[in-house]
Amino acid sequence: MSRPRSPLFPIFLVVLVDVFGFSLVIPLLAIYAEHFAASPMEATLLVSVFAACQLVSGPILGQISDRVGRKPVLIVSQIGTLIGFIVMARAHALWVLYLARIIDGATAGNLSIAQAYISDNTTPENRSKSFAIIGIAFGVGFFIGPFVTGYLMRYGITAPVWAAAVLSATSILATVTLLPSGVHPSARPPQTEAAPGGKRVSIFAIDTYAQYLKRPIVGGLLVQFFFYIFCFSTFISGFALFAERTYSWHGVPFSPREIGYLFAYSGFLGIILQGGLMGRIVKRFGEPALVVAGFVTLIGGYTVLGLVRTLPALIVVTTVSSFGVGVVRPVLSSMLTQQAGRHEQGTVLGIAQSLNSVAQILAPALGGYLIGAGHTATWALVAAGAAAIGLVLVRVGSGRVPPRPPSVENARPGSENKSTA
Repeated sequence: MSRPRSPLFPIFLVVLVDVFGFSLVIPLLAIYAEHFAASPMEATLLVSVFAACQLVSGPILGQISDRVGRKPVLIVSQIGTLIGFIVMARAHALWVLYLARIIDGATAGNLSIAQAYISDNTTPENRSKSFAIIGIAFGVGFFIGPFVTGYLMRYGITAPVWAAAVLSATSILATVTLLPSGVHPSARPPQTEAAPGGKRVSIFAIDTYAQYLKRPIVGGLLVQFFFYIFCFSTFISGFALFAERTYSWHGVPFSPREIGYLFAYSGFLGIILQGGLMGRIVKRFGEPALVVAGFVTLIGGYTVLGLVRTLPALIVVTTVSSFGVGVVRPVLSSMLTQQAGRHEQGTVLGIAQSLNSVAQILAPALGGYLIGAGHTATWALVAAGAAAIGLVLVRVGSGRVPPRPPSVENARPGSENKSTA
């Protein structure tokens, strides 16, 4: 009798190809929109529209996968991503770009469902190690994807989008042919343990949000998480437009090529941090101290970005802020799981995911308005200000967390979800 196939390698391939695909699009989305006469605010709202659709559809897709199984819903979600990329590549007007983002956002359940699949098909003692593959896939994808975008720009601005579509089709093929069907819904145990992505909570479940936000420690950590995402989303959604207006290479304004290489450099630093250093620095300094250090580097990095206009300064900013980006989210997620009861960890992380979407709706709109009005320095300082609020709130959240032995496994990155594309 043959041994059943492990789901981990196929899931790793699925997540890696998905992340690789949409990280190809990040450096060029806003500049691509400008080709259709989009204003900066209209360009950054492409991120907000995606996040708004994801905020509504995420819990619905999760509930459907609970009933009919993970694999069918994962395939549907991947097909939506593929259609979104094809529509984007063939766009002839700005409204078509918005349509592409709506299609992709409305089916944006790939990574959350992949996490749930791992939770279903691994034992509790192996679950943390199994979830680490998602963090590895993200690190590799966010390094390779923007780098390939920089290379492919020589063939035109739609070349990376078509490459993302091809990768998305490859991901669907891997899911159909390599991924086992997994646990049948009727045989699935109750979801009492946490997955890194959490159990998505409907945006209309106001009482649930209020219940957790009122808690002194958990609520403080959730608000810190929101301001971290607001800071990061301000940067990631507006940086291409900022760089295009601020920096040049050999007398030519920055294009998605230079922006892609810069993002790839940041992704490479993230791999070094999360692949080899995270466990050591968590052991050495503890999680609350790392949150403080992460917010401080984000404040310093984005403040310098707003005030200095030289390329060496930009490299320094990217290096410094990459530490904050690589540390704050996984450590806050770890601390949230530690402060929530075991039976409610998935809900708490699901609320964090929803706050993630809300921040990604609001931050790009504000950033696009500021850049469009010519306030590029203010745009960068808004990102720094959001990080500063998060730092102030450390006393409310992580500063009051009871001392406990740090968990290297918990400090590993979870999933960023398909929300930064």
